Amino acid sequence: MLDGLNGLVFEKTPLPDLEIVVVDNDPSGSARILCEAAKPNLRWPLNYCVESRRGIPYARNRAIASVGSDMDFVTFVDDDEEPIPTWMDELLFVQRTYDADVVYGAVLPYFAGDAPTWIVEGRFFEHTFVRARYPTGHPLELADTNNVLLRSRVFGGMDKWFDERFAMTGGSDTHFFMRVFRSGYRIVWALDARVYDWVPKNRATARWILQRAYRLGNTRSLCELDLESSAARRAVPVIKGVGRIAQGIVLVPASIALGRRALVGALHRICYGAGRLAGVLGVQYEEYRRFGEVSAASGE
Repeated sequence: MLDGLNGLVFEKTPLPDLEIVVVDNDPSGSARILCEAAKPNLRWPLNYCVESRRGIPYARNRAIASVGSDMDFVTFVDDDEEPIPTWMDELLFVQRTYDADVVYGAVLPYFAGDAPTWIVEGRFFEHTFVRARYPTGHPLELADTNNVLLRSRVFGGMDKWFDERFAMTGGSDTHFFMRVFRSGYRIVWALDARVYDWVPKNRATARWILQRAYRLGNTRSLCELDLESSAARRAVPVIKGVGRIAQGIVLVPASIALGRRALVGALHRICYGAGRLAGVLGVQYEEYRRFGEVSAASGE
């Protein structure tokens, strides 16, 4: 990730005043040596800090708190991602073109070794917005922190940043950007602001794909229910959950004949829908209590 940030180029926008903030979510500071070794060769200043409280929202909030008060924008990228050289240039260009408060970019998978053909063809690791082929500038209601630029003033306009109740379940970014959109801020899509997400072999499996589908459905319902007060709106997760399960069940018989890609696609719908319904019932799938997470935020 640091190598990718060091190789950034700016062709459409003026060279910005950048600072890299790395938040190490390991109390032992395991990334300190790596960061100290990289500092002399970086084109931008690097601010390394440790967030000892385990959980992604703690790390994200620490990153925001570490941003200089004179910075106009904050960008986030994960520590296992590699941005293309024009990544930030494109984010800034799209922000300026559409006068956006938030710009969300494309995240594409980079597989460690040869991934099974059915996974690549099934596009299970590509974001929905990529698969939908949204053009740059398309308005969005949601974003994630794996490739996003925000006006710094957005944080000042929110009652809180990333909700620490989601530390073990994930979804604090979903919850945050739902609130950002509801507060009237403009979110747009940037197709060409791409980063590549490293996918290790232990994630390129049907089991991991289906577990993640369940978790995403679960946290989406938890976020929606936390933010909705009307009975009609609170029924939406139930309707969508049942709908996804029904779609998957209908597709299963045909998918058995069509191969593993189709079968996992059908089961993915079922698992996502099941996660949705579980969230409605108050069940919280704490994925990160089992696996842990080290989070990094950069470009602020």
